Amino acid sequence: MKEPKVDVGILFEPEIIFVLHAPFLMNGEEVTGEHKVSYSNGNVLWRGETYKELYFEPVDDTAGGFEILDVTIGINFHWERKEDQRFKGSLKIIVEDKKLTGINIIGVEDYLTSVISSEMSATASLELLKAHAVISRSWLLAGLTPKSLTPALSKGEGDEDSSTDNQHYHTANCASYGVLKENQKELRREPTEAETIVWNLIRNNQLGYKFRRQHIIDDYIVDFVCLSLKIIVEIDGKYHDDSLQVEKDNERTHKLNQLGFKVLRFTNDEVIANTDSVIQSISTSLSQKEFKDANLNIDNDTQTISNSLSFGEGRGEAEFIRWYERDAHTNFDVCADDHCQRYQGITRASTEIVQQAVKATSGQVLSHSGKICDARFSKCCGGVFEEFQNCWEEIRYPYLAKQRDSKSITDIPDLTDEATADKWIRTSPEAFCNTTDKKTLSQVLNNYDQETTHFYRWKVEYGQKELSELALSRSDIDFGDIIDLIPVQRGTSGRLVKLKIVGSKRTMVIGKELEIRRTLSTSHLYSSAFVVDKITNEEEIKFILTGAGWGHGVGLCQIGAAVMGEEGYKYDEILLHYYIGADIEKLY
Repeated sequence: MKEPKVDVGILFEPEIIFVLHAPFLMNGEEVTGEHKVSYSNGNVLWRGETYKELYFEPVDDTAGGFEILDVTIGINFHWERKEDQRFKGSLKIIVEDKKLTGINIIGVEDYLTSVISSEMSATASLELLKAHAVISRSWLLAGLTPKSLTPALSKGEGDEDSSTDNQHYHTANCASYGVLKENQKELRREPTEAETIVWNLIRNNQLGYKFRRQHIIDDYIVDFVCLSLKIIVEIDGKYHDDSLQVEKDNERTHKLNQLGFKVLRFTNDEVIANTDSVIQSISTSLSQKEFKDANLNIDNDTQTISNSLSFGEGRGEAEFIRWYERDAHTNFDVCADDHCQRYQGITRASTEIVQQAVKATSGQVLSHSGKICDARFSKCCGGVFEEFQNCWEEIRYPYLAKQRDSKSITDIPDLTDEATADKWIRTSPEAFCNTTDKKTLSQVLNNYDQETTHFYRWKVEYGQKELSELALSRSDIDFGDIIDLIPVQRGTSGRLVKLKIVGSKRTMVIGKELEIRRTLSTSHLYSSAFVVDKITNEEEIKFILTGAGWGHGVGLCQIGAAVMGEEGYKYDEILLHYYIGADIEKLY
């Protein structure tokens, strides 16, 4: 397998200014210097002419590169700011949501050199940098690489893992993948009106389940699919009325049925004229499939509510459960910010040690049962690892399991129990990531991260009015005066999966961890592993949140890994501490 390339979304603005520091080709014309492009009626305006998209390819990929001015980094985080950034590779500019998106197309290894430089300090130890290179490469390729491209993984080759078959990009026919991938990009760029209507109402787990758009299954590209329940939604235009097309559609549906998928079909006219009915049909099918597959008892007293639905008064408690994944991006592979992995081109000069770490691990990935691991990582686990299913989809990855962040202490307290979690969070147990050593922390925390001094254990205080206004502004849900915050469900690290917000107007259960962090902070709480003290006096009610860790806590704990590196652990030992039972394989 050759080294893949990756499409990275850099910025999303009505206007983009960039500088080509060396000759680039655009439609066969050689261009250099400073350029400005603007959004104009669904097109890209450049030098007085409009284009569907622009693609600037370097004449010499080793020379010059390009610079984009005023790139926003740290979007919605406490350190959000703008900076000029330089990049290698090609630049593509497309239209998305009435704005322009700037995309950098670059080889995986060059991408990783930037990610490691951006995610980690250049002062980090070689072993820590090597470990991070492997997990960053694994996380990226797990989402980019179809099953057909991973035969080099020696363990479990050809085996099927029932716990992950329905979740990853492992559904394509390898023989037709290349052609289908190009068609997929075109379909995503130019959706029909009906497809846009449906996507806006089912994306981001609005019906309680994750859907993918224009997804490749076998030899087909389906409009929408919920892989966890194997439900496909197809939106048919007029040409589907043709008798030959009807026969093809029936054959397609039969084949997809054989693969275990249920296919729902709606016409463009149905979607436009009866949108609510179509969405209700999809929602009903999801509920029926979940009940059939999992034999679940459905609690009619609770409901999953999405942003697309109104909130009526007096409807009792409701649930709003949402998580965020990288496939919110449809026209590129990953973004350049913390939603995916920090990528800032060659803005921050990569040191020799970073380049050494990437080169030493070139092509290496973490694998389990013959598949690339979904290698998540966060700043600080808080002492115990969180499990994947408590932060994202209901998938149990054996390599992302609970464990103490320690070699000397291996017992794991049951932090799903409220009393045990309360005691754990209010104390400071021994762990690799429990450190205040400035030299070690500087290996992980860049200058803007070092503006935060508390992370292993932290505390935030809100007045009732402040908290109520904050929750309203962040969630668009009017709870009224917030009366209480009640833990409902915790994960293996003590992080809240569900939190009940009791208000004078509405009581609601929200989750998962990132939704909780977003609702209770102007940017993001450090983590959802917190306990609440409510203090009532004559003047007002105060809420004190005492918390543990920084980030979701799944997979590698960056601060813990830095400590392990300082204590002499090699990169493979660090990796296999955080990814239990995984293997390190060379993919290319």
